[in-house]
Amino acid sequence: MSINLASLDRRRFLRGTGIALALPWFETFSSLAAANTTDSNRRRLACFYMPDGVPMPLTEDPAHKDWAWFPHGSGRDFRFTKCLDPLEPLRDEVTILSGLSHPAARSIHGHSNADQFLTGAATGAAGDYRNSISLDQLFAEHVGDQTRFSSLVLSTDGGTGTPRGAHTMSFNRSGRAIPAEHRPKLIFDMLFVKSDEDAARRLALSQSALDDLMADAKSLRQTLSSHDQATLDEYLQSVRETEIRVEKAKRWVNMPLPTVDVDHLKLDITPEEPRTFLRTMFELIYLAFKTDSTRVVTYQLGRENAIGVSDYLARAVGFNLTHQLTHNTKEPDGWKNFGTYCRFLSEEYGRFLGKLKETPDAYGAGNMLDNTLLLFGSASSAFHLSRNYPLILAGGKNMGFKHGQYLNYGPEKPAGGAWLGGTEPWQKEVDHEDIPLSNLFVTMLQRLGVETDTFAGNTGTIADV
Repeated sequence: MSINLASLDRRRFLRGTGIALALPWFETFSSLAAANTTDSNRRRLACFYMPDGVPMPLTEDPAHKDWAWFPHGSGRDFRFTKCLDPLEPLRDEVTILSGLSHPAARSIHGHSNADQFLTGAATGAAGDYRNSISLDQLFAEHVGDQTRFSSLVLSTDGGTGTPRGAHTMSFNRSGRAIPAEHRPKLIFDMLFVKSDEDAARRLALSQSALDDLMADAKSLRQTLSSHDQATLDEYLQSVRETEIRVEKAKRWVNMPLPTVDVDHLKLDITPEEPRTFLRTMFELIYLAFKTDSTRVVTYQLGRENAIGVSDYLARAVGFNLTHQLTHNTKEPDGWKNFGTYCRFLSEEYGRFLGKLKETPDAYGAGNMLDNTLLLFGSASSAFHLSRNYPLILAGGKNMGFKHGQYLNYGPEKPAGGAWLGGTEPWQKEVDHEDIPLSNLFVTMLQRLGVETDTFAGNTGTIADV
């Protein structure tokens, strides 16, 4: 076969390749999967993002006692407020952190920073935009070849969104956004339903096409300007990634499908029924991990700035739109209302963590939570403030993580209070130097088994976890 790059419909080709590669995962009952695993405990990573920050009433406000998001106290002597107390049964499985943020984002409006939550990149407030590889994708480079899916990228809104308005937490090594899936039925079908009997033949065809495409591309590159060479190189990076996926897919195409019980799932659910939708998304992540379909998952619960169907999630607790809650804290019961929404998220997240803990790990010692490291948080805290990120680290005890603590690295009097107009917290001069969040990321990567001392400009690690 000979394919001329100049005449190739790249959108058609990539779409065709995507279909060929979008095969269901097949459970690893064969010796192939065992040979690919060098650690008796298969380590997993999941990262979750909540937009719009968290309730942070000032200490003199009566609402501070019950509705401040961060716990009261520190170390192992702390008390959850009503925002997080659904996690009390899992107290020994979680660590709450404050006083961490990405240096490149600290003086930028909080709604611009979901893009860099897992990358730490200087994506900026406006103008030129460039991102970098996200934490999950760096880990996926190390373990993704051991499972049917290198990673599972999910969000409530789906797709990629826009620069500084991401619908996805995941970015590849070139800094390109990886589209997130948001339709439960399609997620389930991708994981567990075999619908393509002709996949093996098309995989072989794709491999041949890729070989010819790369040969033609190398020849073409010599005729291009430096700018066009850079454009071509970025394109070829995606081709190389596709080539890797083609080769990996060959190993799985004839393996039997996993069997899962899904009678309890409502796969046609949408975010307009928010509690059931969120519960279904968490359940799909649980099933993907339980069947070893993937070991890397990201789920962005919502887009920043009230854009997208994810703003409906607050309807689970009787409010109209989620983002409005952050602006109405100056109203009577404003903090309580915002905190009630955060409590809802804690309830569903706690349900998910609890299920991981209750499930013996078929691929390692202990339960699934012991071998799964989970990060839940936001790139803003007080009203639009890109500092002092609210973070929950959970699981990973078989990786050496110790929990049951609140690690407060933040200022003695953190920014907060209702916005009454005028200067917002993010516009004020920085009076406390947060620890780089990437210090935590390097700690996580190392204990996940990735040999690295650097990521996103870290200045060290965090031994306290």
